Amino acid sequence: MNHRATHASASFARKFLVALSGLWVFLGFSAAFAEEVVNLYSARHYESDKTLYALFEKETGIKVNVVSANAPELIERIKREGEVTSADLFLTVDGGVLNTARNAGILQAISSPLVLQNVPAALRDRENHWIGLTTRARVIVYSKARVRPEQLSTYEDLASPKWKGRIVARPSSSLYDQSLLASLIALNGEEKARAWVKGIVANFARPPKGNDRAQAKDIAAGVGDVALMNTYYIGQMLNAKDPEEVRAAQEVGLFFPNQATTGTHHNISGVALTKHAKNRANAIRFIEFLTSVPAQERFSTDNYEFPTNPKAKKHPLLESWGAFKAQDVDFSSLSVHNASAIRLFAEGGWK
Repeated sequence: MNHRATHASASFARKFLVALSGLWVFLGFSAAFAEEVVNLYSARHYESDKTLYALFEKETGIKVNVVSANAPELIERIKREGEVTSADLFLTVDGGVLNTARNAGILQAISSPLVLQNVPAALRDRENHWIGLTTRARVIVYSKARVRPEQLSTYEDLASPKWKGRIVARPSSSLYDQSLLASLIALNGEEKARAWVKGIVANFARPPKGNDRAQAKDIAAGVGDVALMNTYYIGQMLNAKDPEEVRAAQEVGLFFPNQATTGTHHNISGVALTKHAKNRANAIRFIEFLTSVPAQERFSTDNYEFPTNPKAKKHPLLESWGAFKAQDVDFSSLSVHNASAIRLFAEGGWK
C-alpha cells in the first residue's frame, strides 16, 4: 500500500472515531435527558393534583408521568411487574390501602430529612414506607332547616331511634364508610360495631345509593336529614360550577362528631416510594416538593383538604370550621379491620 493510501486510511479512521465518539456523547446526553422523569402510579383523580405536577415540572425540569387506576389494580400491577416495574411512586387515598401496599412488599422506606421534617410522625408510616400528603374528616352533615346542631353528638348516636327514617347513605362498597366502620371496630370492638350497623340500617330514609355529593343533594331535597360526608366535598360543592351543587351545600351544616369522646374519624392521602424505583432521586425530590408549604397550601386551596405539613395555611373555609379532635387510631388498623367491616355491613343489611 502506498503512502497516500495509508494516509487516507488513517484519516478515515480518525474521522470514524470522532464520529463514533460524537455518537456516544449524543447517546449519553439522550440517556441523561431520558432519566429526568418520575413515574407515578396514582389512585387520586383530582385536577388540583395535575396543577401540582405541572408546577413541579416547571420548577425542576423533571417530567411527571402518570398511570391512573384504582388502588387495588395499581398494587397488583406493581406486584406483577416486580423488578421491571416503571413505577417510582404509588399515590392513593386511605391509610388502610397504604398499609396494604406496604404489606404487599412493594414499597421501601423514605429517608429524606426534609420530608420527615415536613410531615409529623403521626401522619406517616411508622417506618416511613408512606408519607401523608393530606387528610380529610368524615363528618355528619345535616339539614339546616330540620336539624339543630345540638341534636347531634356522635357517630354512635346516629343508630338511636330518634333518627329513624332520617339517614341517607352511600352503598357499603364505599371505602370511606368501610374505613369509618373499621375505625369503630378498632375503638369499640366488633359487637358494638355490629349493633351500630343494624341501628343505622334501621334509620335509613331510602336504600343506600350515590356518592357523597348525592347525600347532600338528597338532604337539600328533603329525602333525609343527616348523612356522612368527607369534608373536602363540602368545599368542592360550595365552589362548584353546578348551581344545584352549590345550593345543596349551602343548605347543609357540617358537624364534627365525637368531640367529647373518641374524636372525629379522619383519613389520609399518601405517597410511597416503590421498592424497585428506577428514578429514586427524582421520586424523593417529588415527595419533598409535595410536602413543601407551597404545595401543601395548593392541596388545601384547590381541593379543600387538610395539609399534613403543620406550617401550611388552610383554606379559609377549613379555618372557619375551627379545630377539631381527631380519632387516635393507627391508620394501619383500617386495613386490619376492613374485611370485618365489609362482613358487618353485609350481615346488617347495609347494601
